[in-house]
Amino acid sequence: MTLPETMSPPQQYPTRQRRNDAGDCLVLSELNPRMVVDHMDDEGQPLHVLTFGSVRELCPKCQSGHLKLVLRQSSVRVAHLFCADCASCYDAHYSNGTPALTI
Repeated sequence: MTLPETMSPPQQYPTRQRRNDAGDCLVLSELNPRMVVDHMDDEGQPLHVLTFGSVRELCPKCQSGHLKLVLRQSSVRVAHLFCADCASCYDAHYSNGTPALTI
């Protein structure tokens, strides 16, 4: 996984593709990959991160592929959605603030 050195300010991308029981739309907030994944500074070393399938949402940044669910694991601090095409990471929550990636 190649990640950018710098990030633009966090942006929120509302999407109407999923709704929880209250009917709120899912909101994606871009995360800094360096705050989500450990061991980012080991240049030249491949980062092994398991994904747990694709979700319906498309990447709001590149619009070229479905986001992949990444759960917490040894090198991942925060569960998030990941775009393999542009290496962007997103948090997902509902418009009322309820996290969408927690059990």
